[in-house]
Amino acid sequence: MKANTRRARAVGAVLGLGLACAPALAQEASGEADQDGNYFRIGGYVRGWAAFNLQDIPETRGNDKGKLSMLRGSMLLDADAATGPIKWKAVARLDREAKTPYLRDLEELRKTNGTTGGDHSSIMDNYNGGDLREFWGEFKAGERATFRIGKQQIVWGESDFFHAMDVVHGYDMSWRLFFEGENEEWRKPLWLASVKFDVPEAAGQIHAYVRPGLDRCKDIGNTYDIRGGRWFFQPYRGYDLSAVTSYDCKHPEGNKDDWTGGIRWSGEAGSLNYSLAYVRTFAADPVANSVFAPYKKAPAGPLFDLIHPMIDVFGATVSGYSAALDTVFSAEIAYTKDQPYNVGTGGLTTPTLGAAAGLGLGGIKLKDTVTTMLRADKNLHFENLLGTNRPSFSSVQIFDTWIQSHKDSEDLVRLFAYGSPLTEHSTILTAFTVLNYKGDTINPGIAVGVDLNHGGGFLIPSVDIVLGDKWRAKAEADIFWASHSGKALFDPNPGVQLFGYFANNSQLTFRLTRQF
Repeated sequence: MKANTRRARAVGAVLGLGLACAPALAQEASGEADQDGNYFRIGGYVRGWAAFNLQDIPETRGNDKGKLSMLRGSMLLDADAATGPIKWKAVARLDREAKTPYLRDLEELRKTNGTTGGDHSSIMDNYNGGDLREFWGEFKAGERATFRIGKQQIVWGESDFFHAMDVVHGYDMSWRLFFEGENEEWRKPLWLASVKFDVPEAAGQIHAYVRPGLDRCKDIGNTYDIRGGRWFFQPYRGYDLSAVTSYDCKHPEGNKDDWTGGIRWSGEAGSLNYSLAYVRTFAADPVANSVFAPYKKAPAGPLFDLIHPMIDVFGATVSGYSAALDTVFSAEIAYTKDQPYNVGTGGLTTPTLGAAAGLGLGGIKLKDTVTTMLRADKNLHFENLLGTNRPSFSSVQIFDTWIQSHKDSEDLVRLFAYGSPLTEHSTILTAFTVLNYKGDTINPGIAVGVDLNHGGGFLIPSVDIVLGDKWRAKAEADIFWASHSGKALFDPNPGVQLFGYFANNSQLTFRLTRQF
């Protein structure tokens, strides 16, 4: 109880410090540029979250429905400055959480499973942190070239929920695996040198970057909650997988110190906007280099190492407005050379590998993969029907992942340490709309997604409220359903696919933000 009280006080301290500093920081934010164009402005936000379980979690003994699953506080500082010809940007964020009774139950379950140890003795290591998220300088060279050097984010692509060409960065999904939007908050910035070069003769622009390998291991690829926390997939909540594995960022096929980079051409052709891109980067989702079937290097972990092998991605986007349908249509396609997948489902165990082959630990196989996205954005007129104060922005998006030359005999799995078989196509259909009331101060929304190949999906009703100039509030329910779900550790149902990971983990989340 004392530890939980200290955590709650820490969350309160983050919020209290931010609220206390906000007025003074707001004064700085209003600074005007001097006669030489120099200025310094600082802003940001203080934000708090509270989330509650809407379902009972089968891994624990008690009934978890209604329990507080997240009590989190964050403070973000966002500074802009100009000194002569150079523009500067710095963004820092501090995050603290309280150990809720639900998290304490999961931590105790980790002890029961015998998976607490090493450097991650506390489940809170997954959620507390502080980081310099961005720090860069930008300057022009001539009339056409703009250089940006430092820690930054580069966003290429057209899709929101899923990512085809938006692969420059990984995402930190350890503390909150699923809710609408927030890509800028989840994306993990990298140390890059980038340049934009305008080519007005061809109505286009070249955008290129290099990553010189200065980033930390934890900055590479996607980060998931594998420590048994609230967003580890069923049935692994309460099982700390980090106790039996380690991260290898020096693997010969995925060394974080190796240089990576990309180049993108974006332009106009008549009424269409289009882009062509190439990215040399790390596979976003980690794969397991297993002790049972090592991949080009023996793993250091007792069971496997997580690695992010290098991949090559070639992509294109196109978008345009149809006056006849009053709709903006977008399309995106990405061809990934040598996307890594783990091998070994529960249905194809071997005498050599035994049960390990049912855990996705039967090795790594490279497969070329094509991801496509089709999207239609349209303003719908609900003013008379629903009483909105303006047309409602709505979008429908279909996203497909196609494994080239797929064969069932290859025994590919969807995710490491999970024996769910990977199918040739995985197709997700999503749609959302946002309604606006009282001069856009009350904004309900609803998003829905379904897995067209395997069943399951999500429903996200929400409401975003503007409270004056500085305050914002949001309430959101993340409701999941699945056709199959895992029932026991290391014995997953082979029918489990994407939404089986979210089984029995529907959440109700409240968020309050004070901007300054």
